[in-house]
Amino acid sequence: MTVSETSAEKDAAERAAARHREATAALLASYSALPPGAPVRLAKRTSNLFRFREPAPGLDVSRFDGVLHVDPDARTADVQGMTTYEDLVDATLAHGLMPLVVPQLKTITLGGAVTGLGVESSSFRNGLPHESVREMEILTGDGRIVLARRDGEHSDLFHGFPNSYGTLGYALRLVIELEPIRPYVRLRHVPFRDAAECMAALATICAEREHDGERVDFVDGTAFGPDELYLTLGTFVDDAPELSDYTGQRIYYRSIRQRRVDHLTVRDYLWRWDTDWFWCSRAFGVQKPWVRRLVPRRYLRSDVYWRLVAFARRYGLLRRLGRLRGMTTRRESPPREDVIQDVELPVDRTAEFLDFFHREIGISPVWLCPIRLREGQKWPLYPLDPATLYVNVGFWSTVPLPPGQEDGFHNRLIEDKVTELSGHKSLYSTSFYGQDEFWRLYSGGTYRRVKETYDPQGRLLDLYDKCVRGR
Repeated sequence: MTVSETSAEKDAAERAAARHREATAALLASYSALPPGAPVRLAKRTSNLFRFREPAPGLDVSRFDGVLHVDPDARTADVQGMTTYEDLVDATLAHGLMPLVVPQLKTITLGGAVTGLGVESSSFRNGLPHESVREMEILTGDGRIVLARRDGEHSDLFHGFPNSYGTLGYALRLVIELEPIRPYVRLRHVPFRDAAECMAALATICAEREHDGERVDFVDGTAFGPDELYLTLGTFVDDAPELSDYTGQRIYYRSIRQRRVDHLTVRDYLWRWDTDWFWCSRAFGVQKPWVRRLVPRRYLRSDVYWRLVAFARRYGLLRRLGRLRGMTTRRESPPREDVIQDVELPVDRTAEFLDFFHREIGISPVWLCPIRLREGQKWPLYPLDPATLYVNVGFWSTVPLPPGQEDGFHNRLIEDKVTELSGHKSLYSTSFYGQDEFWRLYSGGTYRRVKETYDPQGRLLDLYDKCVRGR
């Protein structure tokens, strides 16, 4: 790098830092202008939460959506909280680097992944997104902006922030660690006919970080049914005999069954699930070849599908379609329950959960992703055991309700089973826990102490109100 290029990058970083300071001052002024005691919310353009509510006025955070600086020598990035991973990845790949964990959907924001929980196929070696955070600048519920680090004055907020979902504060700026990449990822889709065998192999692969003598950098899996499972093992490579493209007519998840070896660019690998929202795009008909040919590539992405779902829910289109189907077939369609969840199970209990899930719920495919906490520390609001390998099981669909059962029937079955198997459930979607059970599972004592310190007047929602009551 030349001296002039170094100087130019330094100037760009200084300008970005100045813009961030201006945005911070404007945000504080907006906060101060709120009536005393008024609830505080953000006005966000995107969301990947499946807790739908009517849009409400909030603080404008649209200026907190940029990468301030990438330091290739220190392998860190200084990033504003509302920056999407799509923009973050583009900025870091230009330096031959990537975040340690890149959640699978492009418009997930860095702040959202840290205050919620993100997971992806590097999580078996890099843990969860918040574990690569070095510091966070957080707007708290009481109107302060504090700098939270692993150690120091605000370490309680640093450790309590993951899984708080914006109820303790909002991350305005984060410094995260990065790791080096190679140009391509070689994929191996390894089939299994039995869940127990698959989980045993997964535990071995994650412990040894290799399979059949080849290094493994990424691991996830797909269960198409109780007797058809695949582990997808990714390895960074410098060369690829040919590259696949799953951003147009070809569909990634179908290739898992069709191919044993595949190659993608790093960027296409990171976003392999986004084009079809895993497999959920089939609900919109865009997996039909004749429909797909009519849809421009720029609309084949998760945030488009999410907006369609939000629109349909807001105007009751799914209920109307169900009634119309019943009128057409002269049979009343049973009401359906949304079963949209991600849960973490210890690897040695996951086969048992899958057996229950296929028998009682019946959704397929199901996503599988191993996780081991990176730093050996416990994060109190999502208390995973640092010594345990967990498997994230993701499932997203609707299920007909049995006669006489109310909404939440299947979700409660899942919640009870996850607790029985010493697992935990992510809170980005609907939850049905009672208060006592909820606070027992999500460290209510710790949460209340941090809440009292940084939001004593309760201007931000309470975690139970937000995640269970859906306020």
